[in-house]
Amino acid sequence: MVFSTKIKSDSPLVSVLMPAYNAENYIDEAIKSILKQTYKNFEFIILDDASTDNTWNILNDYVKKDNRIKIFKNPKNLYIAGARNKLIKLAKGKYIAWQDADDIAYPKRLEQQVNFLNSYPQVGIVGGFLDFFENGKVKSVRKYAEDDAVLRKRMFRYSPVAQPAAMIRKQCFDEVGGYNLKYPPAEDIDMSFRIGINWKFANIQNSILKYRITQTSATFKKLKHQFLSTLEVRNNYAKNDAYKRTFLDLIINGIQLTGVMILPTRFSVSLFIKFRNSKR
Repeated sequence: MVFSTKIKSDSPLVSVLMPAYNAENYIDEAIKSILKQTYKNFEFIILDDASTDNTWNILNDYVKKDNRIKIFKNPKNLYIAGARNKLIKLAKGKYIAWQDADDIAYPKRLEQQVNFLNSYPQVGIVGGFLDFFENGKVKSVRKYAEDDAVLRKRMFRYSPVAQPAAMIRKQCFDEVGGYNLKYPPAEDIDMSFRIGINWKFANIQNSILKYRITQTSATFKKLKHQFLSTLEVRNNYAKNDAYKRTFLDLIINGIQLTGVMILPTRFSVSLFIKFRNSKR
């Protein structure tokens, strides 16, 4: 299928940002899912983070098909936080939409999130439900509450918004800065805490993204390190007036830590998904 458009992207409302590293197996589907969006006023900036596979050649093919696509290549790998920070500096849009190179956005994702942010100016970051899929089949759905008060109350247990499906006001980054390179791969929750000090959280109440499950993802490869970094981030904001950590939060964190340390990685991830999916 050939995609083409003559839409001008010199003043887009939305900047769709995609960091990509050795993504040749999945990036085609990810790019097509953005080009098929019902909402059209966006620029699509893709950063090849020093891939060693065919990713860059695939991107060069796509940039010829749609003038909203802009591609860049890092001379050396900056990892996810560094790549995101570079992408933010390149963005021109009022709203930033993250799209990972192995995930698939549903067609109305951008439209729904733009309409939401336009309607609720106090919301700084809006996400939505995730459909976890493996080998082409949806295995589970992760649901997130819509209301800021509920999301804020659970900040010390899990993230209020799924970063792979997030749309964030560019103003938030102007105020709080970029992703903290100190906390990989927990820079997402650190950013959420920082944004939430002055802005509200929200989520679209339906699935807006298919999240790919792979054994090579950061969740599986660096689970223990990720959780320890997350605990450090949570501790940093435990006394911040915008949040309130409870004794129950500490107990749950202890249970989570024990599970991560002693259980097999895949079982730990499956258990977390099941527990997380039971909450709204």
